[in-house]
Amino acid sequence: MIKYILILVIFGSFMVMADEPDTSKFNKWIPKGTAGFNLSQIAFSDWSQGGENSITYSLVGNFGISHETNTDVFTNSLKATYGQTKINDNNFITNDNEIFMETIYAYKFGWTLDPYISNTLRTSITPGYKVEDGSQVQVVQFFDPGYLTQSIGFRYEKLGWFKNRLGFAVQEIFTNKFTNYTDDPDTPNELETFKFETGLEYAQELEVTLMENILLQSKLLLFTRFEQMDVWDVRWDNIITAQVNKYINVNLNVILIHNIKETRRTQVKEALQLGVVFNIF
Repeated sequence: MIKYILILVIFGSFMVMADEPDTSKFNKWIPKGTAGFNLSQIAFSDWSQGGENSITYSLVGNFGISHETNTDVFTNSLKATYGQTKINDNNFITNDNEIFMETIYAYKFGWTLDPYISNTLRTSITPGYKVEDGSQVQVVQFFDPGYLTQSIGFRYEKLGWFKNRLGFAVQEIFTNKFTNYTDDPDTPNELETFKFETGLEYAQELEVTLMENILLQSKLLLFTRFEQMDVWDVRWDNIITAQVNKYINVNLNVILIHNIKETRRTQVKEALQLGVVFNIF
């Protein structure tokens, strides 16, 4: 039932009425870039109700550059996040560690839907660990695993604040040490460090100003393989940002990931933070 609802959402979203494009930005390279630092800390001294000292910090960078003409659109984006948490006298534990890059080229035929090609890259920035029985166990490192996805299809971006695309896709997964992401259980005598998959990709982006100083940004990425169409890899990144002043904001970030190669349980990360943001471009 869920997959049929998903199909209706995907194709129904293409039927939204379009706004007129903003031609004032045509034939220009438009850069954008923000860098943020978030920090939360709590300390106790002779506190009768209990508690543990902790400090958490995170660094976030969002960068991009785009170019649009009457006939085509070329966009590039980069999001990098890194953060750590320390509780009492324990060592810092990584709690955020990812780089995501996306490049899209679309040609304007004058249709409601424009053909496009795209490439995305996703990997961790530094070694990442999880805690098992009180010990840190490494589970990822830079480009281990690394995900590359190329797709070709059609996109709908007439509204500006609402964008989506659907296309045929190929996905490559690269590993070195952590081969559980690529190893084929049907070949027990071989250890594969590379996996090639073909299927469909759907992406949807939403950016809406809820109030004068509150912005909602949402990005949904789906990938399914032709040999297993009832299983989807899901990445849904949502952030609500409330701007206090020019440099300080409060943001709520919720990320949902479902990828059975990583775990059969749906992963959810929620972070509510007060931070400092610098607009570079």
